[in-house]
Amino acid sequence: MKELNLTLDEAKRFILYKQGLLGEHRFSGKEGVLDFVRQAGCIQFDPIDVCGKNAELVLQSRVSGFTKKMLYELLYEDRKLLDNWDKNLSIIPVENWPNFKRDRDWHFEHERSFDEIQKACEKIKAVITERGAVCSADLGMSEKVDWYWTSTKLSRAALEHMYFRGELAIHHKKKSLKYYDLIERCLPRKVLETADPYPDDFEHNKWRVLERIGALGLLWNRPSDAWLGIGDLKSEIRNQIFDSLLAEGKIIPVQVEGIKHKLYCLKDDEQIAEIVKGTGNVNGKKRCEFIAALDNMMWDRNLIKAIWNFDYKWEIYTPAAQRKYGYYVLPILYGENLIGRIEMVFDKKTKKLEVKNLWYEDGFKVTKKIESAVESSIKRFEEFSLS
Repeated sequence: MKELNLTLDEAKRFILYKQGLLGEHRFSGKEGVLDFVRQAGCIQFDPIDVCGKNAELVLQSRVSGFTKKMLYELLYEDRKLLDNWDKNLSIIPVENWPNFKRDRDWHFEHERSFDEIQKACEKIKAVITERGAVCSADLGMSEKVDWYWTSTKLSRAALEHMYFRGELAIHHKKKSLKYYDLIERCLPRKVLETADPYPDDFEHNKWRVLERIGALGLLWNRPSDAWLGIGDLKSEIRNQIFDSLLAEGKIIPVQVEGIKHKLYCLKDDEQIAEIVKGTGNVNGKKRCEFIAALDNMMWDRNLIKAIWNFDYKWEIYTPAAQRKYGYYVLPILYGENLIGRIEMVFDKKTKKLEVKNLWYEDGFKVTKKIESAVESSIKRFEEFSLS
């Protein structure tokens, strides 16, 4: 079996090239947003907005000229992207919607407060059919029911349940408020009528493992947050999936200098190894980017530690007194290396971006060139924040 051999520096470049974070921008404008999401399979959505929502932060670091409006249009006007569960709550290409049929089917028979919600669904569907997209506040139904994180209004739980089982889609948002409409008004008929391409559980999980390897570039067959959202992926099943993908020639083992465990890449990414071989940057340009906390690249923080010797923890849920850095801190990428962390807050009232803290890694030599690159990235980030 063919195996790739990479040095640590080549492994860094491999991941960064695949991620569109190395050298000149490979993704540009609205089409670049769509191209990257299709390549990654999904980008994780999180509603917390300190200096931008996670999905926006992922894209600002990769897509030249990215604005928040581009993502909104692709989701709610062009309908080429879709809010959907994948790696937790995510944004996926619309054409991947048929692949998650099993998840939607599960919600038809399993749900919290199932009986109360079922009684409300037909009423809500009639209202939406007549009026168009609605939010929970439009429906009344303010009685509380047990829901996933806490009790909530029946209207909200019922709308989310109908969304989970594929009857509704998020039509648009006003800030964080979701408006739902009938799925057939939001997705093309061709997509809705496409059969589940992976009706077998094992084949479905194989597709999802393959997607996650492609989302990172290099990934190992170990317990990892990169597998979040893939149901029933115990180590025995995961091992069988890797064996099957290797036998089918869909993935290639990669031995990285100094790393005990084998990594794997997609067969389709084999040529990246040749691009990143040797020394220096791919095309000589060193970019400085701020990386999202839930960025695809950061999904396996143990892998990041092994390759970059960069120990990162998202401390948003860590009590303030126990934080080493801050509430919402982004890694700083310069060229091929993770050189520090930055904590920024965008004030929506004053329309100003405040840099609260900036930390460079211990032992890292900060030059005027690097300081200038970080300053330029902060200015560019502020423009993105206003978009």
